[in-house]
Parts: sequence; structure tokens; C-alpha cells
Amino acid sequence: MEKSLNEQIALEAYASSIYLSMASWCEKETLSGCAEFMLRQSEEEREHMLRIFHYINDVGEHALVPAIAQPPNIWSSIKELFEQVYAHEQKVSASIDRLVAQSYEEKDHKTLAFLQWYVEEQREEETLMRTILDRINLIGDGPQSLYYIDKELMAINKAELAAEGGE
Repeated sequence: MEKSLNEQIALEAYASSIYLSMASWCEKETLSGCAEFMLRQSEEEREHMLRIFHYINDVGEHALVPAIAQPPNIWSSIKELFEQVYAHEQKVSASIDRLVAQSYEEKDHKTLAFLQWYVEEQREEETLMRTILDRINLIGDGPQSLYYIDKELMAINKAELAAEGGE
């Protein structure tokens, strides 16, 4: 279980890194709402990583700091970027599902209980990213559409912050 949880730390660290890279691309493309959204997502993934990191140490095992591969840094469109985000969130969900199955098989009830938060969090993340993709598909991703997509992401980010008690 320790090895598998450390692998999840690496996946969460990479997620933080790719979101940070996406934020940079969005800033370069003058999509400030999208950039702000991606920066917040990057920080959230780092928090997910640290939560597992501390859990491993709390149960007397050894959390490892992962090496992080260089993430992509160029996308052809905001739609392509969010398609990759959605695919990545599905990958993270599948990894969490494997951890849940493993903890169940090993009768590791503490870890099984710990992972329930991640199961719900991933459902929320996938729903959010699918909703954003649906909106991008409705708006389109042409040059003038980018303005509306950026405003939409700014509004989503503001709503997420408010829900977290940040505003």
C-alpha cells in the first residue's frame, strides 16, 4: 500500500505541474480567467499530494518526494487543453479506484476510509471539467469565442472560491 500511495503522490505532483504549465500558456494567450483557474487547480493538486504525503507518514510509513517529468507547455487551442485536463482527471480517478480496490483487498480499513475523500473529490473534478468542455463546445473556440470562454472560466473560478469560503 505504501508503494501505491507514493505512486499516487507522484501522479498528484505531476497534475499540479501540468496545471501550472497550462496556467503559463493561458497567461501567454492573454486568457487571464483561464490562467487563474489553472493556477488554483495547480495549488489544489499540490494540496491533494500533501494530504497523501502526510497520511503515509502518519501511519508510520515513509512518504517519498517524487521526481516530476516536464509537462507539455503548448496547446493548439483552449479546447485541446481542456480535453487533456479531462483525460488527466479520468486517469487520476482510475488510479484512486485502484487504490480503493487494493486497500479493500488488503483489508486496510484506515486507508480505505482515507481514500473516500478522494473518490468524491475526483467525481467533482471530472464533473467540473466535463461541464467546462461542454461550455467550450457550445461557445466554440474561435478567436472571438475565447473572450466568452475566458469570462466563463473567471466566473467558475469565482464561484469555486466562494464555495471554499475564499470570497
